[in-house]
Amino acid sequence: MGNMAYDTAGAGPTPAASPWAAVGVSAFEETVYRAILHQPDAGAAGWALLTGASPRRVREACERLLVLGLLQPPDSMGGLRAVDPRVAIRALIRRRETESELIAATAEEMATAYEAGLLREEPSRLVEVASGEGAIAARLEELYARAEHEVCLFDTPPYLAPPAPQVDLQADLLRRGIVSRGVYAATALEDPKVLSRAWRMAELGERARVLPVVPMKLLVVDGCRAMLPLTSSAAGGYCAVVIWHSAVTEALQKLFEMAWQQATPLGRPVEDSELSEGERTLARLLAAGMKDEAVARHLGVSLRTLRRRVSELQERLGAASRFQLGMRAAQRGWV
Repeated sequence: MGNMAYDTAGAGPTPAASPWAAVGVSAFEETVYRAILHQPDAGAAGWALLTGASPRRVREACERLLVLGLLQPPDSMGGLRAVDPRVAIRALIRRRETESELIAATAEEMATAYEAGLLREEPSRLVEVASGEGAIAARLEELYARAEHEVCLFDTPPYLAPPAPQVDLQADLLRRGIVSRGVYAATALEDPKVLSRAWRMAELGERARVLPVVPMKLLVVDGCRAMLPLTSSAAGGYCAVVIWHSAVTEALQKLFEMAWQQATPLGRPVEDSELSEGERTLARLLAAGMKDEAVARHLGVSLRTLRRRVSELQERLGAASRFQLGMRAAQRGWV
């Protein structure tokens, strides 16, 4: 029967700590089940002898094993039969997984009520101020780690801290299968490093769009937690505010959705034999809403050359304006 320990009350052998407890099977129930597997036809009296317990206690354990699905219901002769352990234990594990998911869902509901109660008792808990690069990085890491469904962000200058840590957090987020949506200010994408980072994120799966102006830097996680800077210049130091689930975070999520609807998609175009690599890059930069000067710097050409190339591209697409050029390029999947 394996490694057994006997209790001093004479109730019978008790197995050492067993992983069966994880699926709701007690030590004595496991002992009875093993006895049934060892001698299927012994009946309650025989299994009582094997376990050293009373027939009544064995029958109670059998009733529990029936409920757990480890035994088959009595046959026409009134006998019990064990279910194949490989089948029965997998079923128990699936049941426990389902129960765990239900408990987790209940925990989220309770946590919402808990946070609401704390806010009513002490409204100052709604807002947390993080000062310094280290504190802000720690809060960012926490927010990204707690994300379960979606992260939304506004990206706009000035940049008060190096973007590298947030890039790594976003990349990890996308690998976890969390949806990431970003709205970039066109002025931000005039910086080659920011543009390269935006394209990298788009390649990893971020859904990115562009607006001429973005109202502020903002991060909203699952529509219920938000972070935004309090300082507008490096001279003011690094300082940000974290806002927990409230009407404020709901309003910030709505602000993001309004901007998202108005923004233009940003992304690498699909390959198209009609366009050279330079023309595809030009189409992307124009669709991002950049000014001519910024586009010329990216391409390393003069303003005169740039405007000539734009005019040629408009002519090829039959576009009367740069706006129409962007629309038609998008329709062809070039941007």
